[in-house]
Formats: sequence, structure tokens, C-alpha cells
Amino acid sequence: MTDMDPQTLAEACRDALWADDDAAKSLGVTIDAVGPGTARASLTITRTMANGHGVCHGGYIFCLSDMAFAYACNSFGPRVVAQHCSVTFLAPAKVGERLTASASEKARWGRNGLYDIAVHGEDGRLVAEFRGHSRQISGHLLDGGEGGQ
Repeated sequence: MTDMDPQTLAEACRDALWADDDAAKSLGVTIDAVGPGTARASLTITRTMANGHGVCHGGYIFCLSDMAFAYACNSFGPRVVAQHCSVTFLAPAKVGERLTASASEKARWGRNGLYDIAVHGEDGRLVAEFRGHSRQISGHLLDGGEGGQ
């Protein structure tokens, strides 16, 4: 696995993570692109995702952001989980709208990483900014072994 070029490794890690990502699949999230330390995920907001104000519940925006974050920080092989995340909501998302979350690595050191995720609506407006701190755990996505903490 270490003899793969970085893009091929990121794609192999995406495929391994996707195989068991029932949460993303059940919501209809797609992983549109991955690269070393980057990922892009999309989700169409359904009526069942609307809050009492008739717009997308913030939890779904957080969830989409967290999924893009997961694929970005797991693009190097070792298993990585979220250690801390925060989100700032900037604009409402509408029912029927497709949101796109783009994640990029800002820093990685030791077992830690820092990632920024921008969520945009179909019209290009910024819906939310998400920052994720990652932590490497035991195991590797491509060795078939179990993860753990």
C-alpha cells in the first residue's frame, strides 16, 4: 500500500471506507472526489431533513461536513476519527437543494490533523464553515484489520 501514488492511495482508502459507510449511504450522500487530504461530498436536502422553519436542519449540514472531513482525513491509509468539530451556519439550505461540502487539510502532525470544510448551496452561496480536528487510531483502511481506539 505504501508503493501507491498519493491519488491512487486516496481513492483506495475512499473505496475501503465507503464499503462500510452505512450512514452516508442511508442519507443519500455521494463522495464526489477525493485526493490526498481532500474530499468533496454532496447531499440533496429532502423534506424529512427540514426543521420547524422549513429549511434544512443544521444537523444534516453538520453530518455532510463531517462525512467530507472523514474521507479527507482517511485518505492516507491509517484509520482516523474526529476528535473535535465545530460548525458555523451562514445561510439556510432549502428543501430540494443539493449541498456540496469540500474538505481540505490545513495541517497534519503526529497522530493529529486539522481540516476545513466549506459547504455551498447550488447557487454557490456559502451555507456553512466546519473545522475538524482528527486523531489517528489503530489500524489501516487497506489491511483488512479492524479499527479501534
